[in-house]
Amino acid sequence: MAFGSDRFWKVLGRSAQKRQARSRTQVDRAAAHSAWASALSDTDIATAANELRVHTGSELDVPRYLALVREASTRSLGMTPFDVQLLAALRMLEGDVVEMATGEGKTLAGAMAAVGYVLSGRSVHVVSINDFLARRDAEWMGPMFGLLGIRVGSVSESSTLDERRAAYGSDVTYASVNEVGFDVLRDHLVDDAEDLVTATPDVALIDEADSVLVDEALVPLVLAGSVSTEVPAAKVIETVRLLEAGTDFDTDTDGRNVFLTDSGAERVEKEFGGIDLYSEEHVGSTLVSVNVALHAQVLVRRDVHYIVRDGRVQLINASRGRVAELQRWPDGLQAAVETKEGLKPTETGEILDTITVQALIGRYATVCGMTGTALAAGEQLKKFYGLGVSVVPPHRPNIRLDEPDRVYDTAAHRNAAMVAHVKEIHESGQPILIGTHDVAESEEVNALLAAAGVPAVVLNAKNDAEEADVIARAGVRGAVTVSTQIAGRGTDIKLGGPSGDVAARDEVAELGGLLVVGTGRHTTERLDNQLRGRAGRQGDPGRSVFFSSWEDEVVTANLGPKDKPGQHDDSGLITAPGVASRMDHAQRIAEGTMLEVHSRTWRYNQLTAQHRSILDARRATFLASNEALDVLSAAVPARAATLRESISEDVLVTAARRIVLFHLDRSWSEYLAHLADVRESIHLRALGRENPLDEYHRIAVEAFGELSNKAMEQACATFESAEITAEGIDLDEAGMQRPTSTWTYMVHDNPFAGNTANSAGLGPIFGGS
Repeated sequence: MAFGSDRFWKVLGRSAQKRQARSRTQVDRAAAHSAWASALSDTDIATAANELRVHTGSELDVPRYLALVREASTRSLGMTPFDVQLLAALRMLEGDVVEMATGEGKTLAGAMAAVGYVLSGRSVHVVSINDFLARRDAEWMGPMFGLLGIRVGSVSESSTLDERRAAYGSDVTYASVNEVGFDVLRDHLVDDAEDLVTATPDVALIDEADSVLVDEALVPLVLAGSVSTEVPAAKVIETVRLLEAGTDFDTDTDGRNVFLTDSGAERVEKEFGGIDLYSEEHVGSTLVSVNVALHAQVLVRRDVHYIVRDGRVQLINASRGRVAELQRWPDGLQAAVETKEGLKPTETGEILDTITVQALIGRYATVCGMTGTALAAGEQLKKFYGLGVSVVPPHRPNIRLDEPDRVYDTAAHRNAAMVAHVKEIHESGQPILIGTHDVAESEEVNALLAAAGVPAVVLNAKNDAEEADVIARAGVRGAVTVSTQIAGRGTDIKLGGPSGDVAARDEVAELGGLLVVGTGRHTTERLDNQLRGRAGRQGDPGRSVFFSSWEDEVVTANLGPKDKPGQHDDSGLITAPGVASRMDHAQRIAEGTMLEVHSRTWRYNQLTAQHRSILDARRATFLASNEALDVLSAAVPARAATLRESISEDVLVTAARRIVLFHLDRSWSEYLAHLADVRESIHLRALGRENPLDEYHRIAVEAFGELSNKAMEQACATFESAEITAEGIDLDEAGMQRPTSTWTYMVHDNPFAGNTANSAGLGPIFGGS
């Protein structure tokens, strides 16, 4: 078949064009082996797959592998892969991130690529954005893997340790990025190699790669232990509620930071009995608590940044529109928001270990992936991961019509025009999907539609359990669906509904297919394209149009008053030429800001990731050898000799290992806490004409250099003084208690991603005067 146009090669480069041309040739050659593959019995297919196994990818007989995996898919799944899916699998085998349009079969393409890696002697983690997709895809693709004699497993939040160990021991493991990260963190606390769960990282094949590698890249995954910490008291929350905007506190021009005025500080001091808020006694405690509470009260908005459901504050992942399971803000802010909502603050604790998604993925020898919007994230993928992008053309041409933005002077005029347009189209029966930015806006739009007599179904983080049913019916004639970004990724809306009724499908297609309406641009083109991609699946007809306004956040945050066009009609529609290009410019500025945030934060995190790699290697050596006892014996020879008189060598090896690893883990936890404190104030070094990044690196290197020495000194002291018997050592009795309970969460340490300093961890998370 023909493989589409070459309109992307100016972006991707000549070398990418050559690589993809080579892959196309191999796909074409696979056809010559189709008769061989179709003649095999089911048993023979597994045998043939085993015979194809090689030690390196360069030795793999690619055309024969493609023919075999196509036949296996046809028999076991009832799906015969298109040539473009085989092409996508090969590009992933080459280590690229593949862009495939909605409905083009990314799940099957990823599974076929995983087969190719396994046949090349590799083990594969297929990393998804959530548990549901990991479990679904493992079960869905399982019959194909089974027919080929390839072991597949999956990990979810409810998996037991034995189930996790078995899953990671499979050839192919499906898991969410969160679960992989948390398992790595938990493995970092074991002091017996038999307790390890995860395998050595080899290949990460990432579904929705731009979401995981870009949107989630800097999110820290945290393992915490049961140690209580201070949170803002109810008195502080009540005091902050008395403060008046403009008099007692102000926000910055972006509305992303808040600070006390002199009047506000005086009022707080009076409420607390005449204290000096900026004295040494209060500046590090009361003032911090007040700033945290003020941040929670003024800047963190219900139904925008979080919802309250089932008696809990649940954060919303803006890029997905979903509740961010396990995610929370830093403990003080989390507790302040919970107190603000009249809820009991959740348990807080000492951070035992943490790793960003970017550092987690960096552990893999090979990274590849797939998504519907890779090209727009190409710069980040190249810069931070060294990954190339391959754009795979659709099996059927995309005939969706993407109309120019309709830009209005105010949000009110935009909404009025949008509702009128939806009402007009709805009367024709054409199904409509309206994409909004947050829960509050989705409910506001639904109310406006109801007032105009247009019945709609709302899908947002509050009713995400109904997602499957709502999305299934979004393509039915006459349906109007209002959704947050929850419908923007990983969903497949079929014209006519889920039944597959051809007449119903054809009727909706005659009406023009699905109409996608956006209520203003997102901060990145990728999110807009994800929303548009809900229409026009697999060559279906469809249309998209965005209703924007000059009051939208992407405009107000990135363009000045002088940029506002002056010409508009009576409806508020801006008629000045070039208005759409100005919207594009605002979005480019927002994307540039986010890239700078990512770059700056990456530079800070990179050194810690290197230190983690060094520590991981050291820890692995202690787990797998007698080195801990050798080191302690050399440092405290008399004690070692005495113990050897009555205690077996095996017992001493285990005791020494447990002692050394406890102190190494404790020192690492203290190192992370120290660097977190440093990053809160490192920006102040610029006032002294010092480079904050250079100073941070200097401090981090010194701290890491002390980590190992300190851990070994303490281990030697414990080895010399602790009671070690023929049964080994009791760490609790020796005063080395590990946490009685641990839990995992993700830190959403910046609810306002546009705040460059805070996003990068370069300044205080909470503003002060």
